Amino acid sequence: MKPFKTTSLDIAARAGVSQSTVSRALRNSPQVSAETRRQIQRIAREMGYTVDRNASRLRAKTTSTLALLLCEDEIESHINPFFLSILSSVAHAAAGHGYDLLVTFQQLSENWVMDFQDAHRADGLILLGIRDRESYDAQLVGLEASGTPFVIWGLEHHVPGVSSYLTCQNQESARELTSHLIRLKHRHFAFVGVTSTANPEFTHRYEGYLEALASHGIETDPGLHISANSSETEGYDAVEALLANGRKVDAIVCASDLIAIGAMAALHDRGLDVPGDMAVVGYDDLPIAQHTRPALTTVRQDTELAGRKLAEHLIHLIDGQDVQPEELPVTLMIRQSCGARD
Repeated sequence: MKPFKTTSLDIAARAGVSQSTVSRALRNSPQVSAETRRQIQRIAREMGYTVDRNASRLRAKTTSTLALLLCEDEIESHINPFFLSILSSVAHAAAGHGYDLLVTFQQLSENWVMDFQDAHRADGLILLGIRDRESYDAQLVGLEASGTPFVIWGLEHHVPGVSSYLTCQNQESARELTSHLIRLKHRHFAFVGVTSTANPEFTHRYEGYLEALASHGIETDPGLHISANSSETEGYDAVEALLANGRKVDAIVCASDLIAIGAMAALHDRGLDVPGDMAVVGYDDLPIAQHTRPALTTVRQDTELAGRKLAEHLIHLIDGQDVQPEELPVTLMIRQSCGARD
């Protein structure tokens, strides 16, 4: 005789709800109230219920998998630690909702929309690292038209029909970061970071920087904007170029922490003190930022919240719910890499 195996019908009978409610509760679906989810999950544990994931997937014609796509321009030589932090949070949130996470890298030349639809390896997509709107907008519109659930991190321009994206307060926070330096009596500024349609987040940070300077009557010198992608090497090279041009600078605003770390290394190698000779600030608050010497003043993006929100928004879409664009709050982290001028 086979041992008795608890089914979702048994749980439904004990909880006094329908089988479909049990199924949703065990997936942590927001369509079921938090109190009812807790009750059903408690009963399931007490009755020793285990999910036959293969059977449930066949019944629902789903994969119980979320896909996270990292675009190639973020992985040329390394994965940005900021995205690794988001990825970790997405994985934890997905598991909490009963989903596996498939991580994949995509090349710009690939028709990843068609590939994803043909393979159907996941129920929805999370997109990280989208930059160049010319390369992606048409595919995003096609993805939306296909009915495939997807959520984007960092998209800061309007794509017709696409509303499922999250970002942070890039422009506002960069304005406040620069204003903090101005309050410390810095007056000669440089900005390090590439600004183009291919990098909207850096562009918005640059715009916030310019707004802060303008609001305090500080003239902008175009020669003190040095282009750099998000890496220590490019930050180092950018500051080398900045120092070579001979213009007076007492504060460097970097578009990312990786750039700022490279910038401080270049200043150290030139025998310049941070912040005594020059203040340096970054953006992201990577874990290493508080351990640099001096510790880096930066803007903290809450990667735990970002990852959780990305997973939850995508699961809402998979469950047939609407989601709205969301701009997540950030925090200014004041540390020792910027000091008051005499």
